[in-house]
Amino acid sequence: MEPESTRALEESVQRDFTQAMSYGDYLRLDLVLSAQQPLSNPPRHDELLFIIQHQTSELWLKLMLHELRAVRDLLRDDQLAPALKSLARVKHIQHTLIEQWGVLTTLTPSEYNEFRSFLQSSSGFQSWQYRAIEFILGNKNADMLQVFDHDPATHRLLSDLMEEPTVYDEFLRFLHRRGHAVPSSILERDLTTAWRLHPALVPVFARIYENSREFWQEYEGCEALVDVEDNFQLWRFRHLKTVERIIGSKSGTGGSSGVPFLRRALDLTFFPELYAVRAELEA
Repeated sequence: MEPESTRALEESVQRDFTQAMSYGDYLRLDLVLSAQQPLSNPPRHDELLFIIQHQTSELWLKLMLHELRAVRDLLRDDQLAPALKSLARVKHIQHTLIEQWGVLTTLTPSEYNEFRSFLQSSSGFQSWQYRAIEFILGNKNADMLQVFDHDPATHRLLSDLMEEPTVYDEFLRFLHRRGHAVPSSILERDLTTAWRLHPALVPVFARIYENSREFWQEYEGCEALVDVEDNFQLWRFRHLKTVERIIGSKSGTGGSSGVPFLRRALDLTFFPELYAVRAELEA
């Protein structure tokens, strides 16, 4: 049989969409595909890559934030299994975002310089969704709110997240309800502050890790959170190296120091006790 280069359209396939919803209608592709508006003049070929890289990242961040909110709510309701299901989805999103940096690394410094000035003061640093994800995971920073003073709705959303429990807060409350000795000072902490290492919490996790068969669900939850932090740090590292590869030691378009600023993010942590406990476990 000769190989074919086309396939017949089955009779049952919908053809007329004058009165029916099409794929493009459902996804609002008219809006999505018209949202790429390069500003370079004359137009630069590689600006479209830069725009799509960041727009698709924002779409994945939207889904990640959606899932992390669900995780937090599920933990509040003691539904660990579905919370872990949502965390599994978060981890796959993170893998996609990490790999996506590889596409942007095909942009050379000279190509980027052809349109960089048209970005003016816009910068990925201003991504409110990224900031919201940091907040809901524990890296809260009130100073960041100033960047969004011009946008009352976004400022209000981030301010609310500053005051709400993080995913980690709800996980610790879940552990407390399961009978683990989470100190009351941690359960009643000031939620508007960034998470910091609480040494008194390490023995709680040591008990879980040293008795993992007895506390398998809690143990699985701990490791899922470590996976999320590991992935987040990998994303930050790929971001750093991509920026370094493209602009070197230049400052960022938004006014940051660029690579040095990104490098300091690698020192941030969401769940420090889950790393500290590893040094306390008996061989």
